[in-house]
Amino acid sequence: MVLFALGGVALSTWGPRLPSIRDSLAVGDGVIGLALAGVTVGSIAGLGVSALWLARFGPLAALRGAVLVVVVGIVVIAVGAGLAGSLPVTVIGFVAVGFGIGSFDVMINIQGAAVEAAAGRTLMPLLHAAWSAGAVVGSAIAAGAAALRVEFQWQFLAEALLIGLAGLVATRHLRAPEGQALPVAADLRTSLGSRIGVALRRLLDLRLLLIGVVMFGAELGEGTANSWLSLSARDGHGQTETVAALFFTVFAVSETAARVAGGPLVDRIGRAMTIRLTAALGVLGLVVFIVGQPTWLVIVGVVLWAFGVSMGFPLGMSAAAESGRDAAARVSAVASLGYLANLAGPPVIGGVSESVGLLNAFWLVAALLAAAFFAAGALRNRPDPE
Repeated sequence: MVLFALGGVALSTWGPRLPSIRDSLAVGDGVIGLALAGVTVGSIAGLGVSALWLARFGPLAALRGAVLVVVVGIVVIAVGAGLAGSLPVTVIGFVAVGFGIGSFDVMINIQGAAVEAAAGRTLMPLLHAAWSAGAVVGSAIAAGAAALRVEFQWQFLAEALLIGLAGLVATRHLRAPEGQALPVAADLRTSLGSRIGVALRRLLDLRLLLIGVVMFGAELGEGTANSWLSLSARDGHGQTETVAALFFTVFAVSETAARVAGGPLVDRIGRAMTIRLTAALGVLGLVVFIVGQPTWLVIVGVVLWAFGVSMGFPLGMSAAAESGRDAAARVSAVASLGYLANLAGPPVIGGVSESVGLLNAFWLVAALLAAAFFAAGALRNRPDPE
């Protein structure tokens, strides 16, 4: 859980301080959006090499290496955006952080699955809630630093040290045997060459395509909040940087609470109705956030937005696994859509904002979350065909 939480801390390091990063580099929202694309590029590369990394070094050493890459990337962002004022160096830092987090994501999920199997009970939703809780911690650190007028580069350097030390200590206590993850890594390596072809073939299945629509809408909403919520609160709603950072804290806390409490709700009303309910709340929240005026009303919009994106990814993964034969390939196909939306969506929103403004760019997010509402029937529980 500590390691999952560190992933959330790392991803929330720069989002709440984007206004300061933008001002320090003297660039516009569109350029910042392109710089954030470095996280996307790095993450895709990290996802691709993680299996080879695992097979070559073993799960514990590889995981430590991924943590180290994340730490180095955050340090490079601090130096590039703050101390040197260099956009190219900053982009290199974003690529490095993305590479480290992409690799880390695969590795920690393998470890989480091993812990879940050893415990004999479902733990992955709780582990993923720990990631969201880490985002709460990270955003709180950013808000506190902004309130104390600590320059973002010193905050980043301090967080890099925190992540590095906590990651190295936590990995020492992992109990998964070294050999346990190696067959998994080899299997991942074998499938990488045909991953795109498998995804395209599986997405010809209408139900799987609709599950992908749900995951795409939810992950686009989450990724947009991670990257643009604080900046839009400051520029669009006239908040101070400190208060804008706290807006993201409210989002992260709300999403964490929804994920922790979501299991009983799903058991009561089913996956499809849960997605319809949360997606509807998410669309309403985005509309309120875009057009709302009083601060309290905008905060209500943030909370509803967080509820709306909280359940799409975990419930979509469960639905894809039971949607037909070759469950692993089906899960891989829809997960790829989710990652694409979460990682590539924010730079697209930044590009659109150059033409229509940042708040108006969020209408695209609301539209895709509405599409998730209409596609939610695909997540309905199905009886075992056998």
